[in-house]
Amino acid sequence: MNTIFDQMLERYGDLPEGKLWNAKYEVTQQIVLAGLHHSGFFNKAAFYGGTCLRIFHGMRRFSEDMDFTLLQEDPTFHLEDYFQDIIEEFKLVGRDVIIKKKDKLTLGKVESAFLKDETDVYNLTFQTEKAIKVKIEIDIKPPLEFQTEFKKLNHPGTFLVRCMTLPCLYAGKMHALAFRTWKTRVKGRDWYDFEWYVTNEVPLDYNHLRTRIKEFNGLDLNKEDFLEVLRERLASTDIDLVKADVLGFVEDPHELDIWSNDYFLQLADRIKFV
Repeated sequence: MNTIFDQMLERYGDLPEGKLWNAKYEVTQQIVLAGLHHSGFFNKAAFYGGTCLRIFHGMRRFSEDMDFTLLQEDPTFHLEDYFQDIIEEFKLVGRDVIIKKKDKLTLGKVESAFLKDETDVYNLTFQTEKAIKVKIEIDIKPPLEFQTEFKKLNHPGTFLVRCMTLPCLYAGKMHALAFRTWKTRVKGRDWYDFEWYVTNEVPLDYNHLRTRIKEFNGLDLNKEDFLEVLRERLASTDIDLVKADVLGFVEDPHELDIWSNDYFLQLADRIKFV
């Protein structure tokens, strides 16, 4: 049986196994967005992060997690209230999923859940296919001063998703790049996205970035101070580790050939502000 999920996947054409797996993630993410739309979720929240950039702005790398933020603090909000709408959306496209809320909160600011696709899990002799697992996170105590817009998605049906605007998406990414605490690995995807914003001449909303830095890091930095922090990160990080992290997410590995610490320092000099 050719399900709606299968039809959505066919739009990506013939792909090698690794990139086919990434495409399955992206189709899954689009169905999550449809379920959230039908639940009224985007009356209270907005989509942001790398997956938003990939789906709505054509960034040439795949992205796993889905990040959202409330438009303002709401003590009545509970992420699990929207689980059933997502589950029902998957049933409509021919898939079965389970969603489990992650109990641990990050400083009481974030709610997390994991969506797991049960349909394709099977066991054969000497062969097992793992399930797709998508992490969904929402900032429940969000740093504000950001702008949103509605973007259209055409699959699995036509609907609108509230997203952060590009300059505010840029601000969130630059906060991650400059201030993320690295525990086990460098996140090269932040570097890839930074390059994308600069080369596409997206202006950076420093008002939102400054608010994020105040909220999460307790610092009130002007633009020059922020650029100093950023340059230190760009100059001191092992660029080979950066490349290794992002390699499995890009469509063309040769995009990374130009990467060096000096190259990213030159990109920092080209940052434009709103």
